[in-house]
Amino acid sequence: MNDSSRFTIICPCCEATLTIDADTGALISTEEKHKAVGSFEDMVKDLDKQKQTREQIFAQEMSSHKDRGRLLEEKFQEAKKKAEKDTKIYRNPLDLD
Repeated sequence: MNDSSRFTIICPCCEATLTIDADTGALISTEEKHKAVGSFEDMVKDLDKQKQTREQIFAQEMSSHKDRGRLLEEKFQEAKKKAEKDTKIYRNPLDLD
C-alpha cells in the first residue's frame, strides 16, 4: 500500500496514534503513547489526592441527601394544597364506555 491510502491521526484525548485506511475507513493499527512511570512517592500523592476528591464528593452527596427529604415533603405539601383548591372533576376515560 502506498502512503496516500492511509491516514495517520493522533487522538487528542489519549494521544494514541491511529492508522486508518482511506478507502474503507477501517482502523489498520494503533499505537498507545508510552507514559513515563513516576516514582512511588508521586503515585502515593496522586492516590491521596484522589481519596480527598472522593471524600469531598461523598460529603456533598450526603448533605444533598439530608435536604432531599425536606424538599420532597415541601413539594408534596404544595401539590396537596393545589389539589385541594382544584374543583374540576376528573373522570377516568375508561369509564366512559
